[in-house]
Amino acid sequence: MTTATETPSPYLALIDRVKDGLPGAALSWVRALRTQGRERFAAAGLPTVKKEAWKYTNLRTLEKIAFDPAGDGAVTHFDVLPTIRVAGETGPRLVFVDGRLRADLSSLDGLPAGVTLTGLAAGLSADDDLLADHLGKLAPLDQAPLAALNTAFLADGAVLRVSRGVTVEPVIELVFVTLGDEARPTAFNPRTLIVVETNAKATVVEHHVGLGTGTTLANHVTEVFVGDGATLGHYKAQREATGAYHIATTAARVGRDASYINFILTTGAKLSRNEVWTELAGTGATCHVSGGYLVRGDQHCDTTTVIDHAAPHGTSREVYKGAIDGRARAVFQGKIIVRPGAQKTDGHQLNRALLLSDAAEIDAKPELEIYADDVKCSHGATAGELDDTALFYLRARGIDRDTARSLLTAAFVAEAIDEIPDEPVRAAFQTVVDGWLAGA
Repeated sequence: MTTATETPSPYLALIDRVKDGLPGAALSWVRALRTQGRERFAAAGLPTVKKEAWKYTNLRTLEKIAFDPAGDGAVTHFDVLPTIRVAGETGPRLVFVDGRLRADLSSLDGLPAGVTLTGLAAGLSADDDLLADHLGKLAPLDQAPLAALNTAFLADGAVLRVSRGVTVEPVIELVFVTLGDEARPTAFNPRTLIVVETNAKATVVEHHVGLGTGTTLANHVTEVFVGDGATLGHYKAQREATGAYHIATTAARVGRDASYINFILTTGAKLSRNEVWTELAGTGATCHVSGGYLVRGDQHCDTTTVIDHAAPHGTSREVYKGAIDGRARAVFQGKIIVRPGAQKTDGHQLNRALLLSDAAEIDAKPELEIYADDVKCSHGATAGELDDTALFYLRARGIDRDTARSLLTAAFVAEAIDEIPDEPVRAAFQTVVDGWLAGA
């Protein structure tokens, strides 16, 4: 039955138009999951600024754009695809173009026994038990309408499984290329599932890059399961084009004595929002949820995080730092929740923003929600301009103003990049920062 909420939504009409041709459409559990996503999105619609979680980020423009599904990603050649590897070095990677896996650009080189890295579409078509057991179990559909929309469109993406006790030495890369069609706005909804089982260890780097100047909507959802005693480093660089809307929801569950490291570097897209939901579900679980954002012009960048301490002796660290220039706007909303019984929790959160112009803006809302009494938690948020004394010191030594500003900004952002413990990843992300500072 069509409700009043559904009638004006082009997204619902698009879902109904393509659903029968999506992978796994014949499977009852896949159909049920997509239906659940559609129903949740139909009930909520695109979030508005009247919703507390979206009060600083306005998606009204998306209501007015008639997006079509992205094409088949069949561009035959790319001069350069991003990588953290040195020239000539190979390693495991999946490449997606407009949300669809390109097997010809992908590689499974270096994966040890006990690790599977595949495309979601193939898994859905094969009725993979891993997907049936994990897909849709973490994404907060009631609280994240765009995650519900992604679920309704469930089609392709990456699936990584690291079996019990396996250590993956090479970094696993996931590359998402957005082409952009100048003749029509296009949208796609990639879904990633990462399962790192008990005492396993892996590092995953996501590259999100945009080509062309067309209007695009990339609506990503990633679900992450970190088993007891396991460790996952999960790093993301988002450098989409100036006509892009990039919305991503990551939901992670961290087991007993396990560690999850999440870092997001944002320099691209017209409007971006990264939501990171992390549940420390097991005793002694640890997470480091950090990032950096560099925006200019009319860009809008939103970082929204929830760290949920659901078990005792959990530790969380959260550090976000950003530089905002021109008329750009950044948003940071960070919440730490400590559940009843989650005693001995140790949680700390910090957001620092550097305003490089008089028109730049930062909206920050740090929160603590604590229901236990034996905890150690803190949060802080600061915003300011470049230090005039440091600027004068550099200029007095013959350094021109623009170079001096760039040096001080680089030093400020470097403190965020230093949160990345993996040296090759840190070096690659620093290169992205250097490019932004150089105006690239």
